[in-house]
Amino acid sequence: MPRMVEVVIDSVRVSLTNQQRIVVLRELNTERYLPIWIGPYEAEAITIALQEIEVARPQTHDLLKNILKNLDAHLVRVEVLALREDVFYGNLVVECNGETINIDSRPSDALALAVRTHVPILIAREVMDAAGVIPEDNMQADEPGSAPAAPNPAEPGGEDRLSIFEDFLSNLNMDDLSKSTGDDAEEPDEGGTEPEK
Repeated sequence: MPRMVEVVIDSVRVSLTNQQRIVVLRELNTERYLPIWIGPYEAEAITIALQEIEVARPQTHDLLKNILKNLDAHLVRVEVLALREDVFYGNLVVECNGETINIDSRPSDALALAVRTHVPILIAREVMDAAGVIPEDNMQADEPGSAPAAPNPAEPGGEDRLSIFEDFLSNLNMDDLSKSTGDDAEEPDEGGTEPEK
């Protein structure tokens, strides 16, 4: 098993211009973040669970949680094990009948289950080292919930890590952010995200 670091979901963000979702994971006891692109439905599923919104009928991730429970299986943890060609690969670690089972999963689905079952979220250290970012000092002074700074291309591996942000940042319009104070303005969701291709 690779060396792992534990993270929590810091937020789920949405671009005001192209509606792309990103979940931001924060390493415990540090200011290092891992942004993962996710789909809109997975972003909504994570946000609903984080905000403890009650829904009339079980959603897909609630159904998966109920299936595990009814089969006397227990979700132990979720993991993000690899990053290849800007795609993250996840894993569910499930115990059933005294046996540990690893189930391949998209990180977004794993995170949606993790927030419903309150299990640890672990990231392979190699993934965190390759794609994690540390906000600059002036970003840390900003109000809570602000986006982490993009990686510095001058740092080792910085150019590779920068590619994950290029599309997102090129579509951000800071003027739109400052104007979005009216009732009609769409605000970014608070919650979590991964490259889902």
